[in-house]
Amino acid sequence: MGMSAFYGPPKPEPDMINLIHHAINAGVTFLDTSDIYGPKTNEILIGKALKGGVREKVEMATKFGFIYDGAWKVKGDPAYVRACCEGSLQRLGIDCIDLYYLHRIDTSIPIEITMGELKKLVEEGKIKYVGLSEASASTIRRAHAVHPITAIQLEWSLWSRDVEQEIIPTCRELGIGIVAYSPLGRGFFSSGSNMIEKLEDGDSRKYLPRFQPENLKHNKILYERVNELARKKGCTTSQLSLAWVHHQGNDVVPIPGTTKIQNLEQNIGALSVKLTPEDMAELESIASASSVKGDRYNAGITTYLDSETPPLSSWKA
Repeated sequence: MGMSAFYGPPKPEPDMINLIHHAINAGVTFLDTSDIYGPKTNEILIGKALKGGVREKVEMATKFGFIYDGAWKVKGDPAYVRACCEGSLQRLGIDCIDLYYLHRIDTSIPIEITMGELKKLVEEGKIKYVGLSEASASTIRRAHAVHPITAIQLEWSLWSRDVEQEIIPTCRELGIGIVAYSPLGRGFFSSGSNMIEKLEDGDSRKYLPRFQPENLKHNKILYERVNELARKKGCTTSQLSLAWVHHQGNDVVPIPGTTKIQNLEQNIGALSVKLTPEDMAELESIASASSVKGDRYNAGITTYLDSETPPLSSWKA
């Protein structure tokens, strides 16, 4: 995402293609994007990176449903689902999307309607697997009843743990994989509270409640305590934070983003960090709900978190 949108100006295309190739050569086999990143330019970038036999080395995930035209909106009607899929296939230069997510839930349409069209796309061979992002437990159950959900993408990190109450147990009950985005707290566990001073113009984090000065003053205590434990473990704070997510289970796949090769290598190095049950317990006591101040998103996006949809019985096409 940060290669093309939201975290400052787009990064140079040759550098980002080189970074993607470096990641794949280092053993990364799963790439995640969305048609809203850019918008659309990140899919085009990845499409270029997939050429020359690279496509066969990775599982490709992308997302649809988010629209920004001065305000955030979500669409999940059948015609839009199909148009988005066709567009992503073209931009990525591929015949089939391995994992296709509804990026946020359209709260005006029963989830069964959106899922019905996604099921058709699976049957047509245009997508292999279906995913949802930031859905409520009941929405996940309703969607899964129409067509199996392969993965739920959600924010899960040491400073975003509310999903552990209901969403994670629901996924595990249904056998659904978990893809954890922002496992480093949008870079917070890489740089701490001083990161706000380093953000470029146009970086959306400047405007998120959790990154406002009055909240960062409180949140830096969490960083300092995690950093202290990281020093004892002989790793970086970001590696320890990422290792905590890795240790949540074999059904969890964190997707940290980066625009720098050295950060990529550091993220890969987190796989070597071994945590004992005592380490996990200490981290979780440090990262309690009261240890973090500020919402994850502004109000316009918060509307689409943990989303519910109308009942199917209310739907009139």
